[in-house]
Amino acid sequence: MRKVITRAREDLSVIVERDPSIRTRAEALLHPALPALWTHRLAHALYTRGHRQFARILAYLARAVTGGIEIHPGATLGRRVFIDHGAAVVIGETARVGEDVTIFHQVTLGAVGWWRDGRRDPGARRHPVVGDRVVLGTNAIVLGPVSVGDDVLVGAGSLVLDDVPPGARVMAPTAEIVRPLSPAEAETADRPLSPADREEADRLLRALATSGCW
Repeated sequence: MRKVITRAREDLSVIVERDPSIRTRAEALLHPALPALWTHRLAHALYTRGHRQFARILAYLARAVTGGIEIHPGATLGRRVFIDHGAAVVIGETARVGEDVTIFHQVTLGAVGWWRDGRRDPGARRHPVVGDRVVLGTNAIVLGPVSVGDDVLVGAGSLVLDDVPPGARVMAPTAEIVRPLSPAEAETADRPLSPADREEADRLLRALATSGCW
């Protein structure tokens, strides 16, 4: 019981420390990610003891009340993990998350897909291992049995498919600012595209579609 109380106090202190909008532990009790973390600890303990069905029920209930934080009961989370906002966070069954990790909303620690995972050996890891003191920015996506080293920063919108060494920075390309059309250009906008313009339009379409395909 003392261990449970200590971990709960740690969780509340981390929320106050990393969320500027939270000023007291009493406020931290209402943080949206807290029920997901506390429920996961119970679900994970049940899961490792073979009570898989009950563990998944708890995970399902946590997802329903936390705005879509989906942590598989098989996943392993270290101490002082902080999920900011929490909406649409997904952490897969064989994922391992280290200590003092910060996870922003819409982060996915997932597998690459059944069409490849089905060919792995039974019991093989399908999800990422995340080291200590890692920051996973908004909409960061880490797929497959890759390793993210300690003290890594994965920037918002990044797609990680390979191992990341300790202390590295992973950054997605920033948005391209396109100037508005002049009146003269707007008049000719409906004309047939040249090969160069068509190639540029295809590039833009691929860029827009990619972000929605994961």
